[in-house]
Amino acid sequence: MTKRPVRFFNTTGPCNPNDHYMLPPEERLVGAQLSRYIGDKLYWVLHAPRQTGKTTFLQNWARKLNASGEVVACYVSVEECQGVSETEKAMPAICNAIRNSAESFGVSIPPFPENDPHTMLSGILTDWAKLVVPKPLIVLFDEVDVLQDDALVSFLRQLRKGFATRGTGTYPISVALVGMRDLKDYIVRAKDGKQVNPGSPFNVKSDSVSLSNFTKENIKRLFAERTTETGQQIEQAALDYVWEQSRGQPWIVNNLFMRATMRILDKDDNSTVTLAHVQEARHQMILARETHLDALAYRLDDPKIRQIIESLMIGEADPNLATGDAFRLCLDLGLVSQEDGVVQVANPIYREILARHITVGPQAAIPKPDWKWKKDDGTLDMEALLKEFQKFWRANADEWEEKSDYTEAFPHTLLMAFLQRVVNGGGRIDREYAAGRGRMDLLVEYGGQKYIIEIKITRYNKSIESVKKEGFEQIRRYRDTVAPDAPAYLVVFDRRHVGRTDENGKIKKPPAWSKRITWKVVGDVTVVGG
Repeated sequence: MTKRPVRFFNTTGPCNPNDHYMLPPEERLVGAQLSRYIGDKLYWVLHAPRQTGKTTFLQNWARKLNASGEVVACYVSVEECQGVSETEKAMPAICNAIRNSAESFGVSIPPFPENDPHTMLSGILTDWAKLVVPKPLIVLFDEVDVLQDDALVSFLRQLRKGFATRGTGTYPISVALVGMRDLKDYIVRAKDGKQVNPGSPFNVKSDSVSLSNFTKENIKRLFAERTTETGQQIEQAALDYVWEQSRGQPWIVNNLFMRATMRILDKDDNSTVTLAHVQEARHQMILARETHLDALAYRLDDPKIRQIIESLMIGEADPNLATGDAFRLCLDLGLVSQEDGVVQVANPIYREILARHITVGPQAAIPKPDWKWKKDDGTLDMEALLKEFQKFWRANADEWEEKSDYTEAFPHTLLMAFLQRVVNGGGRIDREYAAGRGRMDLLVEYGGQKYIIEIKITRYNKSIESVKKEGFEQIRRYRDTVAPDAPAYLVVFDRRHVGRTDENGKIKKPPAWSKRITWKVVGDVTVVGG
């Protein structure tokens, strides 16, 4: 008898229980009542960020429903209609997807009963419902948010028209519309940003639910499936680190586990997974620039999203930050989250990817260091490094800022690029930033030594001394949390002149460089002025 192959942690496409370690995705549905949607013949919406398990849920739920023998449930992806706004092109493509899905169940739908694209979808769904009698039909539409403009409006109107006649043999009794964004968000987009009136184009949905990330217990249970199958154990510290770095984002969790068990360790090596294994998996994942992470980073090309991330990076309180479609999109993408009312980048992995994307241009333009930045024991000479940065800042800041897309966060991005230019390959930088924090925290690790760098900005409405006082307190709290014995540096950028004009309407001149470029040791903190 052939031994069944060992399953693995999946990061490409939907999961299935025969090949992949997985938890029942329906456990993570927030606010869903699946049995009611069928029993009461309801239409509903599921929305969640990319790579959280929507397609996995739909396909597995369809399999379970069909295994019951009581209904016919069909998964249909409309992804091939992305970028197609014309109803005349989109409807035949959607109907072909339905036909192909039906045939996978051994049902052959006759040719389209008509050529009118505005009734074609209703017609094929009606015909399909007749063919599966005496069972009712359930249709799960995936990637619905790729539809746009007239194609989206026609799709929704045809479903709404059929809703009134839904029933066994007449029309699907339940329809799920699934995508990254909530239905109301892409209806508004389809209507050129105008609010849709109550009668148009889709007012029959019962619920709008979401799919949550993994909890800490979910992460533990997921790896336990491998332990049960292979005997491989994992340290509690490694599990804690997976949670800390992923905040439960399913693709990240699976990627860290996959790399730790199949690349850091050989796939046939069932040694205990340690914290060091998972830390190396994180490092590999970031350097690999995988599609999911790259796709999120390239969202920063959208100025509206860039503005949200810049606000988080500089940490200043903005009462308008959490309003508007740009913030809603960042939430829907999974780029940001709100915890205890604080808006922040969703997890440390995303923070790292976004920061690297923002700094890749400046980093490439910074010359290779020709000065000694490493001590004889292999640790960083942080004092020498920051003094060189001061020279670099003085020589290049004004010219480079004119070319930067991140005016408010320009000091942060240039310092990070400068540090990354040196640290690459031999260490790492952890970054923390969130709305209202008033600073960015950097933890630099190199040669077994940790260094804390706190970045503060002095605006026109604050004195340098008050900003420094805030910085000392923030360093104390951050140091107590992450590295009590680490050398600490408070980097303060004087930006009181930026965007300001004098009484004659002329742009204010910045303070002299001699006043901005300073270096002072206060207690156990080195204050670096720039």
